[in-house]
Amino acid sequence: MDSRTQEQLIFEAHRKSAGASYLLWFFLGFFGAHRFYLGRTGTGIAQLLMCLSIVGIIPLAFWWLIDAFQIPGMVREENMKTIRELSGYREGQSGSRLSAPQHEPPRPLDPRVEEIRELRRR
Repeated sequence: MDSRTQEQLIFEAHRKSAGASYLLWFFLGFFGAHRFYLGRTGTGIAQLLMCLSIVGIIPLAFWWLIDAFQIPGMVREENMKTIRELSGYREGQSGSRLSAPQHEPPRPLDPRVEEIRELRRR
């Protein structure tokens, strides 16, 4: 298996789903389950603590509704973060685009092509 296929399989294994996020939001949203799933543990803990307090229930209800509109963006961010990690992208690198992963050049199907290339280099 080549490295590109392997990276794609790893991404698929770590990819976050908007459907799963919405299910967690609907059924366990007041506990912050959707935020824990999307890697936002800090705000997930905040929602969990607000749920446990009587005073925090009212602001949490508004937060819960706002999260319904934010989930697609959060899923996209988390998936892009996974892609960056797999491609070796570092935050400090210049340029806003992802750098292409360093792969070995594809091997030709016909071994004679490599022989011809070697003859041309001489």
